[in-house]
Amino acid sequence: MTDALSYHPEAPGTGAQALPGIFLVFEGGDGGGKSTQARLLAQRLQTAGADVVLTREPGGTAIGERIRELLLDPGHGEVDARAEALLYAAARAAHARQTIRPALARGAVVICDRYLDSSAAYQGAGRGLGEQTIADLSRWATEDLRPDLTLFLQVPDDDARARLVARGAAPDRLEAEPDAFRARTAAAFRALAARGGSRQPVDGRGEVAEVAARIDAVIGEHLPRLGSLLTGGAAPKARS
Repeated sequence: MTDALSYHPEAPGTGAQALPGIFLVFEGGDGGGKSTQARLLAQRLQTAGADVVLTREPGGTAIGERIRELLLDPGHGEVDARAEALLYAAARAAHARQTIRPALARGAVVICDRYLDSSAAYQGAGRGLGEQTIADLSRWATEDLRPDLTLFLQVPDDDARARLVARGAAPDRLEAEPDAFRARTAAAFRALAARGGSRQPVDGRGEVAEVAARIDAVIGEHLPRLGSLLTGGAAPKARS
């Protein structure tokens, strides 16, 4: 198999790195705590004086939220794997152009719940479409808009399942997939997180505050100007 996880080039002057804001992404399997931690991080940064945009995928725009309903509502019936991948790419294209880039251009901190790596894991590995194929599609859709840092929240599979059950809500179409699908996506997320660099794993076990402290530590290590804000320093200056 082609190394599907090598699609994140570190070439200077491309993606979010060419814009003055900071682009953070939370990734991982369902039940890992991404949405909770993304929301709490946004609150901490806003309290510290940062301009923060909290967003999600699929979604983040009017058309993206409509596509989200189509993709995740089991009531829409079976969705062909290729159609699913293209719908995610369409939502992502609108999201990158209409929401993420404008926020980064004004110097904001953008925190996104899921991004490119979710498609690599779910459609590339889970659906068997090929992670490199899906990665290339995502890069084209976003004009190669890459995060400054991606945080992979990692919890044991049994813990993630227990959290999903504890929510008490009916599972969406992806959450209801069989264990074999979940195993493929989980393996893909682990492999992505293991690459290091702008992708970093975070232990998602324990109390919410404990996980938040780990997240702040990783941010401080890899994005010092944002980390200083989380520890009481001045708001980060936009990149020139």
